[in-house]
Amino acid sequence: MDFRFNFAIDENENSEADTHYLLLGSPKHKQDPTEQSRKTADGGADSSPRPGAAKHQDEAPKTKHCVKAAKEHIIPGDLNKVLENKVMETVLDLYHVKVSALEMTCSGDADSEGIVSKSVSSHSDLIPGVYEGGLKIWECTFDLMDYFSEAEIQFTNKTVLDLGCGAGLLGIVALKCQAERVHFQDYNSTVIEEITLPNVVANCVNESTSGKDRKASKPLAKRPKKAEGSPDMLTKCRFFSGEWSEVSQLLLSSNKPFSKYDIILTSETIYNPDYYSALHDTLAQLLDKNGRVYLASKVHYFGVGGGIYLFQKFIEERNVFRTSIIKTIDQGLQRCIMEMAFKDSS
Repeated sequence: MDFRFNFAIDENENSEADTHYLLLGSPKHKQDPTEQSRKTADGGADSSPRPGAAKHQDEAPKTKHCVKAAKEHIIPGDLNKVLENKVMETVLDLYHVKVSALEMTCSGDADSEGIVSKSVSSHSDLIPGVYEGGLKIWECTFDLMDYFSEAEIQFTNKTVLDLGCGAGLLGIVALKCQAERVHFQDYNSTVIEEITLPNVVANCVNESTSGKDRKASKPLAKRPKKAEGSPDMLTKCRFFSGEWSEVSQLLLSSNKPFSKYDIILTSETIYNPDYYSALHDTLAQLLDKNGRVYLASKVHYFGVGGGIYLFQKFIEERNVFRTSIIKTIDQGLQRCIMEMAFKDSS
């Protein structure tokens, strides 16, 4: 089965006119070194405290809001529509939607929650209870991806949840590392529909060309191409939006077969202490008895008060999980990676 996709790859942020069309699974243009890619990909890995807007740094949001219902997002049969009019960038050999382009095009039904317009108009990366930062790729995502390689984390035949997924890069890495099943969750449905799902499709619809071949090949022509092969990897995926406890309830009560996750990945989700209880309970409900959680976070989130050690203390007080700080990153704002497992696990 062949698919024809029409989406653009922007490899030069300073020249919107220099837009390239990409054949999925085909040779890519030469890519900048990893560190440069992280910085330039649509603003790159944001090392600023979450939330990112300066005027919110000294405010500790205490907004009470209604619980956001869970929803499963079905993968469309026509994958062309998923990538229609999307401008893509690359970082660490992964494709992701260019958010600055999305901000100019996403409106109406595509932004039914209004989070794109609200984020732009308020100059904020976080609006508690409305928008929880999923449009941005946060710095700790890359810390966790580096750790997967360093520690040789095995995803083969594992069931994986990318919790608070945003761009979904962690789950995409798990897919590419032969995970048996990967589920993606974000608070906002717009993030799932306009960011996560397109990223997964762009990265995973065609794995017929090896990374070595892609790097060695010539640049592509500036026109739409056909993607050869079938999107088999997508059959391993499910996509959910909504508040953590609601998504947990949806999964556990569903008529569809469900087994708990061997690995749960989550990055920069502990910025607000108000959310700790819901996160703890969701992890406890969805993690397999011998599973592992890999959580990446800044040591402290100025303005909202959360941080890795505060969350670790919260976990210890609940006496359900054991925790271990398995890596500390000192460049810029100090960041950590924590591993969690049930206290009675093997």
